[in-house]
Amino acid sequence: MTSFVKDIDGKDVSLSKFIGKALLIVNVASKCGLTSSNYSELSHIYEKYKTQGLEILAFPCKQPVVEPGSNSEIKRFACTRCKAEFPIFDKVDVNGPSIAPVYRFLKV
Repeated sequence: MTSFVKDIDGKDVSLSKFIGKALLIVNVASKCGLTSSNYSELSHIYEKYKTQGLEILAFPCKQPVVEPGSNSEIKRFACTRCKAEFPIFDKVDVNGPSIAPVYRFLKV
């Protein structure tokens, strides 16, 4: 598995920065019917447990339906409208031949 992922701003983030943390890795979408409640619940969980070592890593997903927005639109939506404070990363595939390395690793 690659040790770096791209954040929502296109910057490399080393996964080693999360060593020793409990990780909740989720694929998210801004146009899903459950988006508002999902981001709200994730934000609540993050706020409650971040001081105890929880990190939520949110990956906008291109599947099964393409996440429609650009990274800046996704960031604005998640951080402004949904008040997400956890890390949000670049859009990825979670299945198929173009699966992101982090999801390939998680499926092993």
